Amino acid sequence: MSEKFSYILTGSCIAALVICYFAIPSFHDFINQTWNILWSQDEIKIRDYFKGFGFWGPFAIIIIMILQIFLVVFPSWLPMIVAVLAYGFWGGALISVAGVFCASTIAFWIGKFLGEDRLQKMLGSSKNKQISYWVSNYGFWTIAIFRISPFLSNDGISIIAGMLGMKYRKFIFATLCGITPLAFAIAYFGRETEKLKNGLYWIGGAGILIYAAYVYIDHRNKKKRKKENA
Repeated sequence: MSEKFSYILTGSCIAALVICYFAIPSFHDFINQTWNILWSQDEIKIRDYFKGFGFWGPFAIIIIMILQIFLVVFPSWLPMIVAVLAYGFWGGALISVAGVFCASTIAFWIGKFLGEDRLQKMLGSSKNKQISYWVSNYGFWTIAIFRISPFLSNDGISIIAGMLGMKYRKFIFATLCGITPLAFAIAYFGRETEKLKNGLYWIGGAGILIYAAYVYIDHRNKKKRKKENA
């Protein structure tokens, strides 16, 4: 029942956003204007624009983060910087975590709706088995590392996790474990662009190296145990 409700809720959210974009001129203008301002790289203009929404400003940023699921070229860390510029360290970090929570949940249930059969058709049986093995054995840390590394496809991994039937609680806990330190790191460096870029590279790179070392050691230990039990 709860799964069916999640499908309905996710589908309703997506349908509502699409309908609003094409049917409501003010919403259409809001999305287009917001897009242009976000890419302007004018920090003062970005901050003042979202602050101008008053109480609804944080919700506007969260909507952008949800729409980001469908905008592959749009960097995942940009709305987080916007949140920090407009609402400071704590406000920006909390809005970022809330936005990723909402976007990840919707992407996950999109994957659930599409199902594993669709993924198998896209990738083929062999690759699908490999990914299934990876998610079942390293799913939690894969999600966490993808979240903490802002240059990896966050929404893509959320959809795949849903397609492969990963438990939602495990998925969202891994998401929060990854996004929380990233959100606070972006909040810390967000006002200094150069430091932010360097910080993101270091965070992402260190996360991937630690993850690779963990997978290598775990895989080697599993092979060793299999030989001992043979």
